[in-house]
Amino acid sequence: MALSDKITKVLGAEIYHESNPLNAHSIEIQDFRDEFLLMGDDAIKARGDANTDLAGVLDTARKHGWKYDHVLSEKAGPGGIVADEAFDAICQPVLDALQKAIDAGEPYDGVMLNLHGAMITKSYDDGEGEILRRVREVIGMDVPIAITLDPHANVSAEMCERANIIAAYKTYPHTDMRVNARQAAEVLQRAMIEGLSPRTLRVPVAMIEEANGGSTTEGAMIARIAAAKAHEQTEGALAVSVIAGFPANVEFVGPSVLVTYFGDETPHLKFAQDIAQDIWDRRNEVVNTYLSVENSADIAAHYDRHTHLNKPLVIADYADNPGAGAPGDSTALLQSMLDAHVKKACFGPMVDEEVASAIHALMASGENKAGDVVSIELGGKNFPDKGGAPLNLDVEIVSVHDGDVLGSGPIIGGIHKDFGATAVLRIKGVDILVVSHAQQMLDLEQFKTFGIMPEDYDVVALKSMQHFRAAFTPIAGDIIVCDSGALCSPIYRREDFPKVPTPTFPLEDTDILDHTHSISLTHEP
Repeated sequence: MALSDKITKVLGAEIYHESNPLNAHSIEIQDFRDEFLLMGDDAIKARGDANTDLAGVLDTARKHGWKYDHVLSEKAGPGGIVADEAFDAICQPVLDALQKAIDAGEPYDGVMLNLHGAMITKSYDDGEGEILRRVREVIGMDVPIAITLDPHANVSAEMCERANIIAAYKTYPHTDMRVNARQAAEVLQRAMIEGLSPRTLRVPVAMIEEANGGSTTEGAMIARIAAAKAHEQTEGALAVSVIAGFPANVEFVGPSVLVTYFGDETPHLKFAQDIAQDIWDRRNEVVNTYLSVENSADIAAHYDRHTHLNKPLVIADYADNPGAGAPGDSTALLQSMLDAHVKKACFGPMVDEEVASAIHALMASGENKAGDVVSIELGGKNFPDKGGAPLNLDVEIVSVHDGDVLGSGPIIGGIHKDFGATAVLRIKGVDILVVSHAQQMLDLEQFKTFGIMPEDYDVVALKSMQHFRAAFTPIAGDIIVCDSGALCSPIYRREDFPKVPTPTFPLEDTDILDHTHSISLTHEP
């Protein structure tokens, strides 16, 4: 029976982690459970009708009548490297399902994996490459594999060799997860039914910095993404990904351009090289001006919302972004806001499980109630030398919550997020959202659920990078970004990256790079 005459069987899974090795916190299996670790139908119920990779795959499965078996969806919040035991545990159900189908004489026709692209484990710098290696060890090289990636990936040559099809999101803030997964799944459909033999080529760029900050709403990435979409309409091109990269201590770090194609490689390689050259040529262009926390607080103290469409000032602390692996407990910006006497402000999240739990205990015991003032030591517990030491504060208890959030915005609309034990505290005109689980600010509901209405404040200070813009730009009179000196500071020379090849921009002297660069100045000969 021809494949086109039978029901096509596809196995799928979502496995996500963005690893920042500067964070000493090892990611264990509980960290996946804290974010989400959902098996089969439970994953489909929770994520199958939202803006997720899984939803896009399901759209395509229904369209083409696949017998789609979803093994699991799992994610740990960005943090340190993944422990080997946790990595083995998240991989094994996928491998078992593949082997079981083979043993039953009913092997899968294709595999669809939704990955991040920047996972590092204790034993493997290339976590996604190792996942693909283990899958290939079970199914061999003939079964097509499609993967989706976050553009904050570090794509290795091994990933391109082991996956036939790669498609990364084309937006940052990421809002096209479902659309992107549909594209990858459609290419997988063609590979299974039409007999295409897609391959993915890769042209890396020797930079540790994200390409133009990765933003797709301003700067050079707008034209690059437009060019990628246009090239996808050319003969043989199936998917084009402009990868911004993620700063990490791995040999294959950095931006890259990927083209999944069939037929003659020549035009696709030329296209990828041209985009990669443009990334290099415009490496010094920036889309963000990073202010000090003192500058930011001074602007906030003098901000007049009535001259800004009666909307608040939004301050984003890029350096303490939990979405990039920072602990989220930097105190430098909060301290500066208090010193500058900033009023009518909200701040969040401050990730401090010790304080949140202690406030919950005080309220549960009846020892304290809303409106009482208590003394706490807030934040700065992970890296006090990076982003500020703990603050000894006398704060008013506003409220406590269980931390469950249902998103309503363009990134996590319809998806639950869990902050863990959560407390809202007030001091000197600043309402502070203290949480137990590190989450960056992606959605207005991450404030509103806890009684903090961002639109009603003059200043909204939050911990996030580009992602916050999707939900917060519409309510903002102005937006500024700051570098608190925390773990994800954009000044990369503050850290050591011994595995990163030399030269790699901007770790070495820029003039040396200028004199030695050509498109062959990559991590590969």
